[in-house]
Parts: sequence; structure tokens; C-alpha cells
Amino acid sequence: MKIYVDFDDCLCETARSFSELAVEMFGKVVPYEKIRYFELDKSFDLNEEEYKQFMIRGHEPEVLLSYEETPGASEVINEWISLGHEVSIITGRPFSAYEPSRLWLDRHGLQDVRLYCLNKYGRDVFYNNSDFCLELEEYYQMKFDFAVEDSPKAFQYFNHLPNLKVLVFDRPWNRECEFPNANYTRCSDWQSIREIVSGRTPG
Repeated sequence: MKIYVDFDDCLCETARSFSELAVEMFGKVVPYEKIRYFELDKSFDLNEEEYKQFMIRGHEPEVLLSYEETPGASEVINEWISLGHEVSIITGRPFSAYEPSRLWLDRHGLQDVRLYCLNKYGRDVFYNNSDFCLELEEYYQMKFDFAVEDSPKAFQYFNHLPNLKVLVFDRPWNRECEFPNANYTRCSDWQSIREIVSGRTPG
């Protein structure tokens, strides 16, 4: 099987760190469970300049490397790889974050997964002819059996795969969203994701 996995808030606890960062940088107190929007400027009530500074700081190498792993992520992904499944981490992080993101994966025992940067949210200027940077046309040529994703804004990138099973990692900002169809399943943790994937005969 081919499996798509998002990085932030699927593999690691990015939003929990951003909640602390908002206090540190701007004195904005928004506990993790109160983060109601994927758009962080809206969740933390940041103006344009504050948001720009916030995102720059949140993507600095030492900050990226400090994010805690979401419990069970590396164990389940390595189990999939050992069973012969193909796992691709497809992140909306800017390409400038590729190297520390790759290092984070390696440090967490995920040396065998492929990492790609896809400009999901229009935040980055991407570079052609990179092995790790996907243009949308390239991404739409890829096929997956399962996807693990937390962001409702990313659901549009699954429309070309009518049989894809989307496992939505439960987060405060996606609890009120409507799923596009019955292929979407809310999952509370990596154990529930493992169980769903293991129950399907490889295609």
C-alpha cells in the first residue's frame, strides 16, 4: 500500500509548541484545546506583521527540532515500512524547512520514509527540479491508499483519488468541520490509525 502522512500535528505536536510560542513572543494566551482555527493568525489574533514573525520563528531549525513526537507515530510508520508499505511524508512546510525536518525524522527513527514539501497553503516560493519539492502537477500524479491528515484546508488535495481512505487526526481545529464523504474517518491516536490500516487488504 501507499500511504500519505502529513507532518505537523500528525507526526509531531506543532500546535502545542506554537501555543507556547505565542505567549513567549506576544503574550497571547491560547491553550492548545482552544485553538479553533487552522489559520494561526486567526487562532492567536495576530496582525499581519506578528503572523509573519511568528511563522519565521516557528520554522527556525532549533524550533522545528524541538517539537515532541505525537505518541506512537514512529512505531506505527516503521511497522508499515517493515510490512512493505510505501510511506511518504508530504508537508506544507516551506522548502527552507526541509533539512531540519529531515533531521527530525532521522532522530525519531524514521530514516526510511520519504519527505516531500508541497506548497499546500500558498506560503512559499518553491524551486523546480528538486527531488524533495513537489509541484502540484507532480503531486496529482501520485497515488495513495490511505492519507493521515489533520488540516481541513488540505482535504482539497485528495479529490483526485476517489477511493482514498482519509484518516483525520483529531485536533481542536478540525472538530467542527464537515467531511467531504464517507471515506473520511476521525482518529484519536496512532493506535486507531494502525487498526484501520491493518484491517484493509493491500491493494
